Amino acid sequence: MYKKILILLITTSMIACKTNEIEKKTYEWPKDANAPIAEVKPFTRIWHNDTVVDNYYWMIDYFKKGPDSTKVVDYLKTENAYTEAMLHGTKKLQADLFTEMKSRIKEKDESVPTFKNGYYYYSKTEDGKQYFKYCRKKGSLDAPEEILLDVDKMAEGKAYFSVNGFSVSSNNKLLAFGVDEVSRRQYTIYIKNLETGELLKDVIPNTEGSACWAEDNTTIFYTAKHPVTLLSEKIKKHVLGTDAAKDVVVYHEKDNSNYIGISKTKNDKYIYIYSGGTLSSEIFYIDAAKPNDVFKSFQPRIKNVLYSIYALEDKFLILTNNNAINFKLMECPLDKTGIEHWKELVPHRPDILLQDVDVFKNFIVLSERKNGLTQINIKNTKENKEHYLDFGEPTYAAYIGSNEEYNTDKLRYNFTSLTTPNSVFDYDMNSKNKTLLKQQEVLGGYNSKDYVSERLFATAKDGTKIPISIVYKKGFHKNGKSPLLLYAYGSYGNSLDASFSSTRLSLLNRGFAYAIAHIRGGQEMGRQWYEDGKMFKKKNTFTDYIDCAEFLVKENFTSKEHLYAQGGSAGGLLMGAVINMAPNLWNGVIAQVPFVDVVNTMLDESIPLTTNEFDEWGNPKKKEDYFYMKSYSPYENIEKKDYPNLLVTTGLHDSQVQYFEPAKWVAKLRAMKTDKNVLLLHTNMEFGHGGASGRFDYLKDIALNYAFILALEGINQ
Repeated sequence: MYKKILILLITTSMIACKTNEIEKKTYEWPKDANAPIAEVKPFTRIWHNDTVVDNYYWMIDYFKKGPDSTKVVDYLKTENAYTEAMLHGTKKLQADLFTEMKSRIKEKDESVPTFKNGYYYYSKTEDGKQYFKYCRKKGSLDAPEEILLDVDKMAEGKAYFSVNGFSVSSNNKLLAFGVDEVSRRQYTIYIKNLETGELLKDVIPNTEGSACWAEDNTTIFYTAKHPVTLLSEKIKKHVLGTDAAKDVVVYHEKDNSNYIGISKTKNDKYIYIYSGGTLSSEIFYIDAAKPNDVFKSFQPRIKNVLYSIYALEDKFLILTNNNAINFKLMECPLDKTGIEHWKELVPHRPDILLQDVDVFKNFIVLSERKNGLTQINIKNTKENKEHYLDFGEPTYAAYIGSNEEYNTDKLRYNFTSLTTPNSVFDYDMNSKNKTLLKQQEVLGGYNSKDYVSERLFATAKDGTKIPISIVYKKGFHKNGKSPLLLYAYGSYGNSLDASFSSTRLSLLNRGFAYAIAHIRGGQEMGRQWYEDGKMFKKKNTFTDYIDCAEFLVKENFTSKEHLYAQGGSAGGLLMGAVINMAPNLWNGVIAQVPFVDVVNTMLDESIPLTTNEFDEWGNPKKKEDYFYMKSYSPYENIEKKDYPNLLVTTGLHDSQVQYFEPAKWVAKLRAMKTDKNVLLLHTNMEFGHGGASGRFDYLKDIALNYAFILALEGINQ
């Protein structure tokens, strides 16, 4: 056994050393595999006097439980068989990639413990196990271990199993948690007695998964989902020992463009409901010790104003964008929460995005973003001083970690970069000393000094500078002949920071460079960066990505013959848009769970999450929104022309982007494209948006993706 492991590590190390010595050989795509041809069943859509014929609308039937449901599943299986046949020659490579990536993961491991209410909480993994065990120790790390949940055992025999929302009652005796066995993000909440080990009879289906305990230790609040749209529409109250079907609704959100949730302030004094969309929000709160009180509004919602709250002993802090596009920090008395009582604590700064806040008895910690990089600002409220943490790398990700305790001077934070594995630190906010508690261990001899990261800026067509983070192995040749994978997302204000990935080494060690385009639609360069990449400015997201790709070609990092693109979900929309706009720029494209049928999906409010997205994409029932969305929607804009090699992945049970979007897109592409390039659709018949739930199974999907572009690049080992 040990000899086999040693041979595996040596082999992995040898591959790592031969970055630019990988032998290339053209992959022979099977000539006898026939691509599926989807049945054409015309469906006419008429909106705003615009008539569109959709030949593949029938594929929605599995979702709608229509007459063609079986036919849809059969078609997806046919596509899967075709993909398997086309990639049959990469089977060994996929297996090798899986083994290689798995060999870098430390199987027996523990998370860094987090202290909360007298206990240290942590999770641990064991050799050969797909899941984990959730544990705690009382008072000291030397105390006996309590295994609260053995998820490995719970998941036995399950194709998919996800547990979330761990919440322990204030008396430390009860644990609430959510379970999803389908991958639709519809969780059932269970309650476990931690003294006896028994599950209570209380079972609450169709929730977001997490529960918030009142201080009486018998009342929980939770978010209930609409059974069809999956919208988080109600907050309910459950008293232990009562029938969950009779749970009282304490809040019902009437605006179906808002997401809602419930949580407790860090000092455990208040329970609050958050209701918010892209443009405005509102918070309702009660005393955590008085669960039967009526939730009252902290500040009624105001158009285009977002806010969130943090409770201190003597006041509330409010993070808001009211007259402050990059947000500012305000304060108000505990008993006077209306906006007229808010006073400025940290002013708006045009060059710094204030994105998050953590509170302690004597400190306020701000998570900020400047010039596209995160920074952590520590304010000593007792001494009225502040300072920043120093990270010392050109491109990185740093974020506030799990800080459950309010009365402490220690800050837990995480740091990672394209070359530095995820690292967990404790930082003494008084002495300014930091202690590395744990760094992700990469088995197989990883040395960060063997890799180089850079931060570059491409110039968009409108003159905007777009940041690019890039990493490659030393010895990478900038001669235009090297392969490069360009990744991006660019939606919802989600910033894509430069973080480490051990699986990515399998590309870097085979001569690839990996780049992240920080395009508009994210929030890397401030709130305006997001505003300039949504609604009627959405096309900036796509042109930014194309401009980044052309910049990397111009700078000889790669060439069109060796350039690959990848994105998922809204990033899959990006992939669909850029192959319509610049089809000849890419040798291969990976579109994961892609949101590509924008107009049809946004017109159908029965599809999960549609109405939540109106402020992001628009509402196509409005004429102006409709025609702008139609002008870029990938499915609407397929033309008779050449397209690049394409691998599309989806999940039959996806709740975020339904399977029929990529399925229809592939069918229409196959019918219209004029090239002989490869077009593959792989549907995971058991999983949803996030893929497999086990900690190793997801590597099979990555191996498939990598094998696809390695085959295109002629790398077969």
